[in-house]
Amino acid sequence: MTETEILLAAYDDQLRGTPPIPPAGVTYEKDGPLLRVVGQFRGFVSGPRDLGIRGRELDELIVRQRDFFAARGESVEWKTRAHDIPADIPDRLRAAGFVAEERETVLIGRAEEMAVRKPVLPDGVTIRRVTAEADLRRLGAQQSSVWDADLNWLVTDLLGRIAAAPDEMAIYVVEAEGEMVCTTWIGFRPGTGFASLLGGSTVAEWRGKGIYRALVATRAALAAARGVPYLHVDATDDSAPILRRLGFRAVTTTTPYVWSPGRPDQEAVRPR
Repeated sequence: MTETEILLAAYDDQLRGTPPIPPAGVTYEKDGPLLRVVGQFRGFVSGPRDLGIRGRELDELIVRQRDFFAARGESVEWKTRAHDIPADIPDRLRAAGFVAEERETVLIGRAEEMAVRKPVLPDGVTIRRVTAEADLRRLGAQQSSVWDADLNWLVTDLLGRIAAAPDEMAIYVVEAEGEMVCTTWIGFRPGTGFASLLGGSTVAEWRGKGIYRALVATRAALAAARGVPYLHVDATDDSAPILRRLGFRAVTTTTPYVWSPGRPDQEAVRPR
């Protein structure tokens, strides 16, 4: 097997089958091959690489997830990967009214290799690990500003995850002159060889100054110190080139398909 094939196999075997400890109010449910997450800012479903069902049975499974969250008045995200089986899952999701969001690249790197790069920041810029609610509220505001969307639900989510499993989450902020210019976190999955790099959103005027790379090194050092071999990122087109240059390997792509109640382009299509 090639290095990329080894990393993809580890991703499929470990990371996709082991969800993090849920925060209070969030529950995990099984529906056939799927894991269904209930109680977050929107519903979430994911499954193994091969769902093991085809045709009408798959259509019924998709519609069942849509209708479950529709009854709750909530949106739901079905997370797909480019190498999933059967290959027509995206077509069947669209037929049931799901809409594709931005595709991201799944990248995996080895923590020890990323940890050898010492964080280098511009003068007057600092990295700080945070857990306090006040800091997380500033984080939510910073993320919302960067993405021009209301992402303050992150505050509740991160606080809940810290309370449920404090050792599984480490949150870092980069500050300059009292302003949060980049925010990020790393999530660990006990029982697996993976930690996921999340966030990493930098305000526009501070991009290209090495801040994102420094945060990768900081989080990689923590993972390596804990004996976690692999780092995983679902990367946007902005961050994927940086991660590739650092030595991360692209193993597949991931596209969320989202159904939201009340959208005119999402009709209640029944299984074919």
